[in-house]
Amino acid sequence: MRALGRFIGPFWRAALTFNAADGWAIASHVALSALMALFPFLIFLTAIAAFFDLSTLSATVVALIFESVPARIAAPIADEVKNVLLVPRRDVLTFGVALALWFASSGVEAMRVGLNRAYGMVENRNFILLRLESIGFVLVGTLTFLTIAFLVVLAPVAWKALAHLLPAIDTFAWSLTLLRFGLTLLIAGGGLVAAHLWLPAGRRRILEILPGVGLTLGAWIAGAYGFSLYLADFANYASTYAGLAGVMTAIIFLYMMALILLYGAMLNAALVERRKRIVEVGSPDEPLTSP
Repeated sequence: MRALGRFIGPFWRAALTFNAADGWAIASHVALSALMALFPFLIFLTAIAAFFDLSTLSATVVALIFESVPARIAAPIADEVKNVLLVPRRDVLTFGVALALWFASSGVEAMRVGLNRAYGMVENRNFILLRLESIGFVLVGTLTFLTIAFLVVLAPVAWKALAHLLPAIDTFAWSLTLLRFGLTLLIAGGGLVAAHLWLPAGRRRILEILPGVGLTLGAWIAGAYGFSLYLADFANYASTYAGLAGVMTAIIFLYMMALILLYGAMLNAALVERRKRIVEVGSPDEPLTSP
């Protein structure tokens, strides 16, 4: 029983910290900022793709973004996303595209605020440097998505050529589907690791953030599936929000994802605090005292 209590302890401390640190309100800020940043990010991505004559990859990128999201959740904004992609953008140096990059980076800044609150950090770094870092995240994310989209498009062609030479491997065609799912997890996991390491103030080791990242990924998958079932069997947002039902569905889903993200970070903080107590006072249950 004592061992069970020690195992549950960090999760309970993370829950208490989440409530005390206004996690519910911060999650709503992260969710709304993420929704507002999505379209500017796609506008910038489309402009970059058109500049390098890779416009056909834009649709593949969108498919990757929404592939892990249940159709009932992604559908409300999918049509609007397609409208964004249909607008021709040839010049990445236009004022509008620059604004899109700025607004897309605001979504990264919202995540920074949430992670700082989760880890109990006070931000005192230069605002300009922080914004440049957020823009860097958007640029790296854009190039990463385009590269992975290129590989996803190339993979079936390469597989067919290989199957023509070695017909026996055609029975393993299911591995392409597994590869797409693995790429989605790789994108999400890599993005989470980078966000936990570099967005909030202070320093953290990779081993210190892995528990929260693993919990976040698992809970995101379970949450998306559970919310999908809820929408299919119980929810009727149309009767409550009328024409805004689709938007509200997306916001509530993103809010749930933000709650999970922040809780994962607070679990990391609770585990770090637990290790410090063990080192300094010899027991995970004794509070740390200042000298």
